[in-house]
Amino acid sequence: MNNEEKIKHLRQQLEHFLTQLDHLDPEQTSIEDVDQLIEMIEKMEMDL
Repeated sequence: MNNEEKIKHLRQQLEHFLTQLDHLDPEQTSIEDVDQLIEMIEKMEMDL
């Protein structure tokens, strides 16, 4: 994967992450939900 493809892929992952974050209801967010978000961030870090 070249740098442009990596950047495009990471941008898509970040957009997906932000969308999920925007739709979270603080009153109904579980530990599992937070863990899932952390996993997404870790995957993005690994892709860098």
